[in-house]
Amino acid sequence: MFTRMFGKPKQDTSALTTLDKLNETLEMLEKKEKVLLKKASAEVEKAKEFTKLKNKRAAIQCLKRKRLYEQQIEQLGNFQLRIHDQMILLEGAKATTETVDALRSGAAAMKAMQKATNIDDVDKTMDEINEQTENMKMIQEALATPIGSAADFDEDELEAELEELEGAELEEQLLQPATTAPAAPVQVPAGRVPARPASHKRTPEEDELAALQAEMAL
Repeated sequence: MFTRMFGKPKQDTSALTTLDKLNETLEMLEKKEKVLLKKASAEVEKAKEFTKLKNKRAAIQCLKRKRLYEQQIEQLGNFQLRIHDQMILLEGAKATTETVDALRSGAAAMKAMQKATNIDDVDKTMDEINEQTENMKMIQEALATPIGSAADFDEDELEAELEELEGAELEEQLLQPATTAPAAPVQVPAGRVPARPASHKRTPEEDELAALQAEMAL
C-alpha cells in the first residue's frame, strides 16, 4: 500500500516533469523558427535592393544566406515534429500506466472481497434461509388446518346444502306474482289545468263517529 501511495506519484511527477521540459523545448524551437523566418525575409528584401542597384554579387550573397536560413528553418521543423511525436508517446504511455494501475487496484479489491466472503459461508446461509422458509410454510399450514368440531364437517355436504338453499330461493322468486305496471301519467293539453276531484261531503253519522273517536282518544 505504501509503495502504491508514495511510488506511483513519483512516477507521475517524473512524467509531468518530462512533458513540461518537452513543452519548453518546443516553445524555444518555435521562437528560433520565427527569428530565422524574419532573417530570411530580410535577406530577400536586401537582394531586391541590390538588384535595383545593379549589384549582382551582393544580391547573390543575400540569396545564399536566405538558403542557409531556410535550411535551419527546415531542421527546426524536423526537431519540432520529433518533440511532438515524443510528447504523444509519453502521454500515451502515461495513460496506459494509469489504466494498468487502476485495473491492478480493482483486481486487488476484488480479491480482498472474495477472501472476506467464503463460499462455504454463502452455502450455509442459503441453507438456513431455505430451512426457515420451509418452517414458516409448515407453521402457516398448521394454523390454517381446522380443529375441534369444524374439522369433522364434510365439505361436500356443505356445498350440497348451499345448492339446495339457492334452488329454493330461485323457486320462491318464480312463484311470486308479477307486479302491476304503474299507471301511465295522464297527458294534459297545454294551457289547461286538470280538474281536481270533488271533495267528499261527510254525512252526520260520520261527524258523530269522528267526535266519538276524539273523546275516546282524550
